[in-house]
Amino acid sequence: MHDKGLILRKNRELEAILEVSRVLTSSFDLEDNLTSVMNILATRLEMQRGCVFLLDPGTKGLWIAAAHGLSSEEIRRGKYKIGEGIVGRVMESRTPMFVPDIGEEPRFLNRTGSRPEKSGVSFLSIPIGLKGEVLGVISADRIYSEEHGGVDDDLRVLSIVASLIAQFVKLWENYRRAEEESEVLRSQLKDRYSFPNIIGESERFQAVLKTVHKVAGTDATVLLLGESGTGKELIASTLHFQSRRAKGPFVAVNCAALPENLLEVELFGAEKGAFTGATSRRAGRFELAEGGTVFLDEVAELPLALQPKLLRVLQERTFEPLGSSMSKKADVRIIAATNRNLEAEARMGMFREDLYWRLNVVPIVLPSLRDRKKDIPLLVSHYIKRFGVMYRKNPVIEGEALEALCSYNWPGNVRELANTLERLVIMAEGEAVSKSDLPYNIIHAGVIATSPAIAPDAAPSAVGFSL
Repeated sequence: MHDKGLILRKNRELEAILEVSRVLTSSFDLEDNLTSVMNILATRLEMQRGCVFLLDPGTKGLWIAAAHGLSSEEIRRGKYKIGEGIVGRVMESRTPMFVPDIGEEPRFLNRTGSRPEKSGVSFLSIPIGLKGEVLGVISADRIYSEEHGGVDDDLRVLSIVASLIAQFVKLWENYRRAEEESEVLRSQLKDRYSFPNIIGESERFQAVLKTVHKVAGTDATVLLLGESGTGKELIASTLHFQSRRAKGPFVAVNCAALPENLLEVELFGAEKGAFTGATSRRAGRFELAEGGTVFLDEVAELPLALQPKLLRVLQERTFEPLGSSMSKKADVRIIAATNRNLEAEARMGMFREDLYWRLNVVPIVLPSLRDRKKDIPLLVSHYIKRFGVMYRKNPVIEGEALEALCSYNWPGNVRELANTLERLVIMAEGEAVSKSDLPYNIIHAGVIATSPAIAPDAAPSAVGFSL
């Protein structure tokens, strides 16, 4: 080959390799990406036909994952066992093979039936491997002439392409495995936060369940109101995992847990150099929750200075990271929660009134446990069974003990009840839990007078959960 022709050939090889690399990093679509690779080799390097065979871990056979120059029926027929035909031998030996003329090679099976005239066609086959593991084989047909380059050139290029394909296939396998595991986890979470797992039979509970059922499938902003321990985060999780956003992230933020300067960065993110120590860009929770749900717990603790930014997210679905003048879209659903009376605080100027009304699209009030004592026996039965399985015990709550549990006012609500029952199961020495086994405060407290944190005219509702 002349020098000019050699240069042109090398340029085509480099262009082909670069284009293959670009295609294989564009997505995790196995069939489309590998088909594009074979089309590139055909266009750039004038290969007549080509196939990527991958190993099926189940059958231990080779199947065509992508091809150029073959019909769908020919691809379907292209299956080989390890050691069978040229492709199977390459897989078995882990070494490349070159057949100068497939018409004179008895080991060439032509199982696809894509070569009615085999005479004069050369065949190259290269193993696809990574770190000692052979994942498949790449093969190509060529008719050689001086201007088409030589076998060594094609073997070199195919070896590079095979290496790139091997890396892509391993990444694709890891991606597919992660997606399958994520789908299993999403399914488990959806089951865990499904309506049948919300425990309670009281009328108040049924009213809340009806509201949750209606709003779960929408993108409406929900404001959860109730004392600490009544299950606001669990209701928020249920709303998310029963919505169309269930495959997206559920990102929870406790607005009372961080100082104002850190809370702004946590929610909205920050650009590099936005403040001292900001050596790289940081994504905020609204950006991390793209396509999912942001749960703002203790939203009443959100500083007044940050409330306009949250209002903008609710009104315009946009926000600006700290140190940036560019707006970002916020494709998120917002669920907020508080144990304070936001309406009263808005009237007193302690919370922005316009933000309150934006948050209060669908309010759900979760009453204290003392206001739904009818559900306490159901919750006790559930937690006793759950912790019994966890600690490999089979305790039974005696009648007097259950009566004392139902009479107690539970200032810590469902959370306190769950913690108490877990402690009882752990400490139980026999199968029966008697009244004397209960904590001192429950046995002797009597009726504890407490004031509800929610306005008395708020619509009551009752919720219990399978945690």
